[in-house]
Amino acid sequence: MIKGFKIPNTTFQVRTGDSVLDDGCSFDEGMWTTMTTDDYFKGRRVVLFSLPGAFTPTCTSTQLPSFEENYNTIKSLGIDEVYCCSVNDTFVMNAWAEILKVNNVKVIPDGSGNFTRYMGMLIGKNHRGFGNRSWRYMTVVNDGVVEAWWQEPGINNEGSDADPYIETTPEKMLTYLKEVKEQQANMQSDNIEMSAMSSEAVAVE
Repeated sequence: MIKGFKIPNTTFQVRTGDSVLDDGCSFDEGMWTTMTTDDYFKGRRVVLFSLPGAFTPTCTSTQLPSFEENYNTIKSLGIDEVYCCSVNDTFVMNAWAEILKVNNVKVIPDGSGNFTRYMGMLIGKNHRGFGNRSWRYMTVVNDGVVEAWWQEPGINNEGSDADPYIETTPEKMLTYLKEVKEQQANMQSDNIEMSAMSSEAVAVE
């Protein structure tokens, strides 16, 4: 994925308002909502990470919980929202977030795989019987445009990988966001200094 890539216009079918009961879900109160990429990305600077599947080992034990743990720190560095996307339906994504007690990171159900396909990250996981899933990637999206991009090495359709989780960690994201914020602070400081020097020069004249 290239910096400056415009996020494709896609819709997502999202279920909201369902109750989670001890013996299963109640769907009486819930409703279907059609969300768009504009709903998630327009006018916002967000972090998006995508993973192979809800309830799968690394995604469940490490990646989603780690982003949830670092949610507030990430947002403090100039981010409006943090999203987790997977090629799973909305019922699965909602149940996964509920079980993991994820209350901050927002899950995006790409059940059709269309968004992931348009992002160039749809792969086959047929060796595990998963069908089409997302390769693991992470990005900063600023008003619908890719600002920064990371993906795990070795993308393939044959399962010839060990499901790497190296490049798409919250630690890597925090390092990037801190560097950007420091650069912005330095630029602001330089601008203030230049403005002060200009004022002094005018006063001397």
